[in-house]
This record gives sequence, C-alpha cells and structure tokens, in this order.
Amino acid sequence: MSLEADKVLQDIIHRTPLVTSYTLNRMVGANVYLKLENLQKTGSFKVRGAYYAIWKSRAEREFNLCVTASSGNHAQGVAYASRKIGVNSIIVMPVHTPMIKVSATKGYGAEVILYGDTYDEAYEKAIGIAEERGALFVHPFNDPKVIAGQGTIGLELLRDLDRIDSVVVPVGGGGLISGIATVLKKRNRRIKIYGVQASGSNAIYLSLKRGRITVLDKVDTIADGVIVKAPGDLTFKLISELVDDVVLVDDDEIARAMLFLIERCKIVAEPAGAMSIAALLANKLSIEGNVVAIISGGNVDMPLLIRVINRALILERRLVKLKGILPDRPGYLKKVIDIVAGVNGNIVTVEHDRNGLELRPGVARVEILIEVPGVEVVDKIIQALKERGFDFKIV
Repeated sequence: MSLEADKVLQDIIHRTPLVTSYTLNRMVGANVYLKLENLQKTGSFKVRGAYYAIWKSRAEREFNLCVTASSGNHAQGVAYASRKIGVNSIIVMPVHTPMIKVSATKGYGAEVILYGDTYDEAYEKAIGIAEERGALFVHPFNDPKVIAGQGTIGLELLRDLDRIDSVVVPVGGGGLISGIATVLKKRNRRIKIYGVQASGSNAIYLSLKRGRITVLDKVDTIADGVIVKAPGDLTFKLISELVDDVVLVDDDEIARAMLFLIERCKIVAEPAGAMSIAALLANKLSIEGNVVAIISGGNVDMPLLIRVINRALILERRLVKLKGILPDRPGYLKKVIDIVAGVNGNIVTVEHDRNGLELRPGVARVEILIEVPGVEVVDKIIQALKERGFDFKIV
C-alpha cells in the first residue's frame, strides 16, 4: 500500500530533505543523514498516514466526518488531511492539552472537544462519537492504512540514497517504524532498523522483551509525542518481525540532543523528534556506514523548549548554580561577583538571603546562576573563590 500512498501524497505533502552534519558524523563515526520531517506539513510525519488513511477509506465507503483522539501531531495531521479531502473532523483532546496545540488544530479546520484528564479518556470519547455519528475513526498508529502512509518515508529514502545501512526511528505506538521497516526490509533485508523509545514511555521496549503486549501503568517523559501506554497488536507484530532492536533514552539525553540540533545543525525538533539523535549521541547503537536518523517532528511549545535548553545547558555545565555562605557585611558579595567575572563567568541571577532560620546571625546564603563558555571555566571559578576564602559548591 505504501506505493499507492506515495502516489496519492505526491502533491499533498513535502518531500522532506536529507541533510548531513560533519560534527555529528565525526562524533558517532558514521555518515548520518537527517530526514527532516519537522519540515513536513503540520510540522510532523503524521500527516502522511492521516491523509492516506482518510483518502483510502473514502474510496471504500461514504462518510463526511473523521474523528480521532490526540493531544498533538496526529490531531493536526487528521485536521489538515480532512480539510484537504473535503470532510469535517472532530478531534477529542485531553482538557490539559496546551492551548497552542488546541489553536493549531482548530486552525486546520477541526472541531475540538476537550474531554478527560488523560489520552485514554479522550480516546474512549472519540470512539463513542465515531460510532454514534457513523464517522471514520482514524487511529494514530494501529491501522494498516496509516502505517502505509508513514512508510512513504522509506520510499523517499530509497530514492535519495544509493545505500542505506541502518535507519534510526523514534517510537511511540509504532506506526512510523512499522511503515518504514515494511518498505525497507522488503527492498533489502540487510538494512538495520532501530527504534528509540523514551525510558518513561517504553511500552514497545518492554513488550519485545517479554514477548507479549505490555500495558504501562503510567508514562512520564518530556517527549509527549511518543506517550503511549501500549502498542497496537498490528504494530507489535510488525516490529517483532522487522525491527532489529529498540533502545531507550532518558529525558536528559533527549534534552542534550535537542540542544545539539539547535546549536550545531540549526534544526528545531520536538523532544520526540530528537530521540533518534539522542540515541546516537549517547552511543546506544552500534552503527557504521550510511545511517538515517528520522527527525519525526518539530512541534514544540516555546516555554517547554526554553526549559529543555536550560536543562541541557545545566547538564553540560554551561549553566551552573553555585551556593555558598558569606559574612553579611558590605562589600563581600561584590568581591564574589568580581571573582566570577574575572574568570569569564557571566552572572545570570543572584539570590541573597540573610533571614533563613538555618543561618546564624552575621552570615548570608548566596546562590549565583552563572553562564560559562565551557566546563573548565566552572572549575576555575570555584578554585578562584576558594583561594580568596569563599567556599562555594555546585547545586
């Protein structure tokens, strides 16, 4: 079906670019090609599967309404595809979905219903609406038509590269990797297909280890695009048969990957979209030759992006908080600030507290957030403070 989907999508979506990064190639020891689905219509790969599923279903039966449940990229994909095809759409989103995502989905012409505290509650509501109104329910991943649409990425890779040794794919419910693996393994069984899951949403990883579908009690990750409590039966079967390995990355590794993409590659990826790079940078996979890393989406809220970047800077000790106790007398805080500035530290914030119950009279607690050009500067700052009689520690 992916061949048909490819023809159907030809004038509907972008054929997204493949780009390389010399720095990334050097760091991982392979020729890495980034497939930029963050530049796709609606900002993610999801529109591929959504459009083909709706188009194909419309050719099979009459309906005038599409329904789905999603808090992110699938919602926008279904809304966009429905409008292009000429049917209405209802998207059920959890009540705590960020308004920027609600607004984006409405902007593509969908009716949005906010319902439930979790995706599962929104999903049940959407199923009920679809049954009541005779609408098409578009599943985000466990649907052969959706999987075929996502598989068009594999066809594009085969056209753009003469040789592919491995492909690294972010994994949530498994629709994307199932589609890509189906296409590529049919062409060449020697191509390695690797999945990357967030450690806080690792249902497919656990399911593969246990040999059966595993349902998570809870999920917890910054990568909201891959939050899924259980794989579908179809995606689990395809992944079990076609995918060579699935590895895990944690939120800190994802944050570092997002910062790397912004700084070194000038690419803004959402947390889920950066997971393939997170796995490569953390050496989770044994790779060589021509490697494709799928950047699956770029729909990230700006407040979250700011927090993630700050987290990555802290992890790399380029943004450091120092804490110490000073005599509560005029001039001492200035001495500390002068020492920090003298070693090329840029002070972001200073907190000065003399009233804490744990402080004895005559002293104050000082916390300084410092921006530094490199890890070595932090050690120089602490050493310079110590030489002047000030005991500061990293917190």
